[in-house]
Amino acid sequence: MSSTVSHQRDKRSFDYAIRSGIAGGLAGCIAKTAVAPLDRVKILFQASNPDFQKYAGTWTGAYRAGLAIYRDGGARGLLQGHSATLLRIFPYAAIKFMAYDQWRALVIPDRDKETNFRRFTAGALAGMTSVTFTYPLELVRVRMAFHSRLSSSSDQTRPSFLRAMRVIYNEGSTSSPATRTTAAQIFESFPVSKFYRGFSVTMVGMIPYAGTAFLTWDFLRAHFFPVIDDHSKRPHPLANLAIGAVSGAISQTVSYPFEVVRRRMQVGGLTRPDRWLRWGETVRAVYASGGWRGFYVGLGIGYLKIIPMTAISFAVWQGGKSLLGV
Repeated sequence: MSSTVSHQRDKRSFDYAIRSGIAGGLAGCIAKTAVAPLDRVKILFQASNPDFQKYAGTWTGAYRAGLAIYRDGGARGLLQGHSATLLRIFPYAAIKFMAYDQWRALVIPDRDKETNFRRFTAGALAGMTSVTFTYPLELVRVRMAFHSRLSSSSDQTRPSFLRAMRVIYNEGSTSSPATRTTAAQIFESFPVSKFYRGFSVTMVGMIPYAGTAFLTWDFLRAHFFPVIDDHSKRPHPLANLAIGAVSGAISQTVSYPFEVVRRRMQVGGLTRPDRWLRWGETVRAVYASGGWRGFYVGLGIGYLKIIPMTAISFAVWQGGKSLLGV
């Protein structure tokens, strides 16, 4: 009993949290870099970018969309928005994994209280914690990835991180006082709120996504590598990869409709800069454009992206923690 209390006390220490966060941040960066081209194609599909809708809906569409991006902008085109991704993903992943360790120790103080509901709760709280602190960076990343050379646009400049931030900050500022909506007035009074478009649906979607991912991860590790007499066999990195892949596939399936709605709301400032898109109208717009299948546009490429990304992030997180002595 004393060794269990000591182990948990160590997990809740500041030193443990920092080391776990560093390992998680590096894991997130490595995993995101590995799937960056797929991530950009998925965002273009989800947000209904008019240049790429002709590719959506088929398994070969992602490949053809990737070729189109490469022909237009080379390798840099495939990685467009990735600088913002890395700026966001390190703190996001660091906070998420660090918060998971802390929330898990709080929600599951001993093995007698280790239930699937508590595992789910710890994962959901970890995801919500990380999103709260890093959401503006996520919005900037999506805007950068969404940009393409539309034939009707005279602006052919590739958006930089700072330029994307300026565009978001200035959205709706040119409308006349007589035509300003309530949302536009809020944006003018609190410009930082423009960086939280789609935040509510993101938070709601994070509950099933992070909760299911960590629940699956924790359950499978406990099943295949149970703790016996306060000791457990350390999983092989390949086992961590496999468990992470299963966790990613299940969590992506459960939470994907929320992600589609979130992307639409995040890029809403490009089409309706004076308005804060509401859940209801966004859901109706998605359904009107593609029926129930519209909520799963890009799911195939989502699997191609999320399965290896989650596998790599969990495996590197565990490897990093081992190297850092936690």
